Amino acid sequence: MSHAAPFYVTTPIFYPNAELHLGHAYAVTVCDILARYHRLQGDPTYFLTGADENTSKVIKAANELNKEPRQHLDDIVSSFKALFAELESSHDQFIRTSDEKVHWPGAVKLWNKLVEKGDIEKRSYKGLYCPSCEAFYTEKDLVEGKCPQHYIELETIEEENYFFLLSRYTQAIKEKIESGELNIIPQTRKNEILSVLKDGLQDVSFSRPRTKVPWGIPVPGDNAQVMYVWCDALSNYISALGYGSDDESLYEKFWPANVHVVGKDILRFHAAIWPGMLLSAGLPLPQNILVTGLIQSGGKKMSKSLGNVISPKELIDEYGVEALRAYFAKEISLFEDGELNRESFKASFNADLANGIGNLTSRVMKMAESNLDAPVVIPEENKVWSEEYKKAFEEFNIKKAIDVVFESIKTIDTAIQDTQPFKVVKTDPEKGKALIADLVIRLYGVAQHLAPFMPETSRKIQEAIASNKMPSESLFMRKD
Repeated sequence: MSHAAPFYVTTPIFYPNAELHLGHAYAVTVCDILARYHRLQGDPTYFLTGADENTSKVIKAANELNKEPRQHLDDIVSSFKALFAELESSHDQFIRTSDEKVHWPGAVKLWNKLVEKGDIEKRSYKGLYCPSCEAFYTEKDLVEGKCPQHYIELETIEEENYFFLLSRYTQAIKEKIESGELNIIPQTRKNEILSVLKDGLQDVSFSRPRTKVPWGIPVPGDNAQVMYVWCDALSNYISALGYGSDDESLYEKFWPANVHVVGKDILRFHAAIWPGMLLSAGLPLPQNILVTGLIQSGGKKMSKSLGNVISPKELIDEYGVEALRAYFAKEISLFEDGELNRESFKASFNADLANGIGNLTSRVMKMAESNLDAPVVIPEENKVWSEEYKKAFEEFNIKKAIDVVFESIKTIDTAIQDTQPFKVVKTDPEKGKALIADLVIRLYGVAQHLAPFMPETSRKIQEAIASNKMPSESLFMRKD
């Protein structure tokens, strides 16, 4: 990837009907790591996250709490933003789809493009509807007659809606995915969406009567209907960049997105409906759709009924946010379902952070403070990024990238054991000091490569090196 190429990364926008869980925290952290890496490489970078607010779930949740929808949304969104701040998220924008100034113009412009192409049609419809997914399903999608995502009974709904003629785009989407122009990562998810396309795509309901869903963007030219989920929610990726506004300069600079990070449960929406909409509107497709697995606990999806839900805040309060970010990057495979339980988290914290980074920083900087007369000046040739690490990032493989850093930590530990500079400095001061200075330079390399993953830890190590002092307290205290 050439330097100074614009880089645009997005999370899905999250439903504000409940507090965010570890899966949401994971998606935000993955995007943040990618964004921080590209900024450090000097690439103009834009990182978008937000909330999907034009949904019947919002009204239902607000009614249950006896609140106005707007007040309910503001309360939930402020809790989202508080969590993202705790996660050290460096997003450039938090988009809210209820924002009439920022979001609505782009959604309306996109809708009108689909109309101009002749791809929006009004028709009566009877179908099986899941209120949790806010999606219609066909009989063949169901699992034992229930919603494949939420395993609940579906409602039969009959109403007049506008439809997007997605079926027209099956072949074109298939060709874009097969050629890699629209790159689905990993291969298993690419195969999964190609198998959906093989059966042909169905036209999609794009509106609901205002009598049923009174909250949302009015359909242009038909105030009795509101846009339903797809043209509204998916268009956030371009409306956030000013598409449809008086100033489309961000859109022109950053679209198409380099990568949409999505969970496997929303693959079909992002790899079928969204490309169909963009093709209809004559807009470029995103370059990559990175599909993550789910975070499980004890081999099962987290659920309140199983009692295995762990909140991100709980882990941050006990271990600190840097520990959670490190676990997400190092222990969760981006491309498969990952495991997070309290025992594995604690073991990883003690081994990798307390005994690993924390212990190494203390040892090296104690030797430096005791034996070197001045801070080590880091040579320019030691400020370069490892090629293996850069390649891992180009493949969006953040686990592989952080593994490069932890291998380096092990190598430095081994070097200390082999050369024993704390002994050599007593018998041959010049040689001992040279060995210690070399360890400091190598520790700087660790700090530099940790920056996208653990920005605060990286900063503390670099400050210790710049002042030639051991940190006043251990970076990570062991948990027993």
